[in-house]
Amino acid sequence: MHTTLITATELASHLVDPKWVLVDCRHDLANLNAGREGYAIGHLPNARFADTETALSGAKRGADGRFRGRHPLPERADLLATLRGWGIDDDSQVVAYDAHGGMFAARLWWLLRWMGHPAVAVLDGGMAAWQADGHPLTPELPVARAGAISERAPLVQTVSVDEVLANIGSGERVVVDARSADRFRGENETMDPVGGHIPCAKNRFFKDNLQPDGTFKSGEQLRADFAPLLADPKAAVMQCGSGVTACHNLLALDVAGLPGAALYPGSWSEWCADPMRPVAMGPA
Repeated sequence: MHTTLITATELASHLVDPKWVLVDCRHDLANLNAGREGYAIGHLPNARFADTETALSGAKRGADGRFRGRHPLPERADLLATLRGWGIDDDSQVVAYDAHGGMFAARLWWLLRWMGHPAVAVLDGGMAAWQADGHPLTPELPVARAGAISERAPLVQTVSVDEVLANIGSGERVVVDARSADRFRGENETMDPVGGHIPCAKNRFFKDNLQPDGTFKSGEQLRADFAPLLADPKAAVMQCGSGVTACHNLLALDVAGLPGAALYPGSWSEWCADPMRPVAMGPA
């Protein structure tokens, strides 16, 4: 069972295994059609396509009308139906990939763990690693197959906006923001209407989890990188702009052997939507 990362070479040896399900998670926040268009041109053999805006996210407003962020979690029943539509069973090995260093694939990795499915991994290095290894792409669509994955107890934790707000006073949890340093400081904000960060949060840009070739750093290096930020991952909360790249930090923590941190799904996009919530500017 692969539960964090898988290499292109390892994946290639399982392409014809019916118990393996590949999912293409390519996306572009500035061009919402880019992922689907790229998939149509060429993708890994038998891969399904996951749209971050629809399949991997839910309604932006809850039943109470409150804004939940740019990429809220999907309803569990809706996600279960999506996963079954991709042919995923309880004993399937799922592999998610993208062309962005795992930026979007990590979201599906986390969502499957949220549904209680441990056998999910991200293709280390994504499409670039796959092609560099000499493996093919295809425009052919996979044969549709209904899966029978069941909903099980989550393997991951979440926290609500109210819990994050209460934490500012208690300081019981370390909040780590996965956005770039300039956005964390409140500079060059183009995605959300307000710049800045959650008071007392620390910054760990998700791209710092990667080596120059786009593959993840070693577990040892990641442990050293996260050491100054948190002493106990079980007392940590990962967030970002909208709950997507925070999953990259959560994956990196698992690679480092430091599981247990929670996700704040609404992240900065939900937080800054209410002017009554405090905002910090500048470095941590």
